[in-house]
Amino acid sequence: MDVQNLKVAGVVAFYMVSALVMVFVNKAVLTHAPDLPLFFLFIQLLIAVILLQVSALFTKRIEIPKLDVKVAKSLVPVVGVNIIGLVFNTLCLRDVEASFFQIARGLVLPLTIAVSCAHTRTSPTKKVVVASGIVTIGFMLGVAPSKDLPVKAIPSTLSLVYGVLSAFFIAIHAVLIKSSLPHCNNSTIQLAWWTNAGSAVMILPFVFFHGEPWKLMELYTSGTWDPRVFVWGSLVTGVFGFLLCISGLLSIKVTSPITHMFSSAARSVLQTLIGVWAFGDILTVNRGASIGIILGGTMFYTWLKSRENSGPKPLPRRTEDVELGSAEEREALKNSSSEKR
Repeated sequence: MDVQNLKVAGVVAFYMVSALVMVFVNKAVLTHAPDLPLFFLFIQLLIAVILLQVSALFTKRIEIPKLDVKVAKSLVPVVGVNIIGLVFNTLCLRDVEASFFQIARGLVLPLTIAVSCAHTRTSPTKKVVVASGIVTIGFMLGVAPSKDLPVKAIPSTLSLVYGVLSAFFIAIHAVLIKSSLPHCNNSTIQLAWWTNAGSAVMILPFVFFHGEPWKLMELYTSGTWDPRVFVWGSLVTGVFGFLLCISGLLSIKVTSPITHMFSSAARSVLQTLIGVWAFGDILTVNRGASIGIILGGTMFYTWLKSRENSGPKPLPRRTEDVELGSAEEREALKNSSSEKR
């Protein structure tokens, strides 16, 4: 194996490990402290900002933006959408099984395409519609009622709403990032800093409105709650969230979108198997088929975009067709502070 292949393998493995650690440690902490989702998310955002600041001291590649009220105001929409999406994402993961999480958020691709089309007032190609339709069918199959599931494994309607809303705000975020980058000198690192710092500021009042600091004190003084799980889980997810931001961007830069998509598919399969093994998640035929169909539709879309972009005479890219590589880079910014998987 040559050096380039080793580099690709290393980056892909780095990305997969980071993503898996994020999902399962997040799930473990949220299961241990279900009443502290916003405070948990705030800590992750704060750690991401601190790590970006520290990293900037050691490398010039990470440039921390200067505080500018005008820039901050211009980024309010993208930061606001980001934190709303993260909150719904966290609540969804708290309330569903880890192996079901990717099904609950399975409408990311169709909603991203729909939001992009609405934003640009254009129509997607027929093949893109087919890919979107395949993913939607996979989602519907996964959320369909099943008699094979015990009551505790049946996701609530509210948890599914959280998943759909999370996917919806991810889609809006993907559209907003393109218009937000010019305010950050077209630097994804600067945008990541603004996003994490701004999200932390926005969510802090709601941490107090939700009464989570007092809930934390009640748990700590109860004598029956082990704070080590929450503390170590917060530190691990904060660090790995930061690493996931870097690994996601590196994966797109070093590999092709197709390779990245296959690594994401492999990660999804591992996530399902680990969920069944570690958390005792229930995997039915419907859920297995749902995950397979969602992955198949997403990979078909990736193949379409890869083929479109590698033609001998490429046409200008249609603005309504969201390129997977760019979408993954945008998602990486979100993952710098929290889980998708």
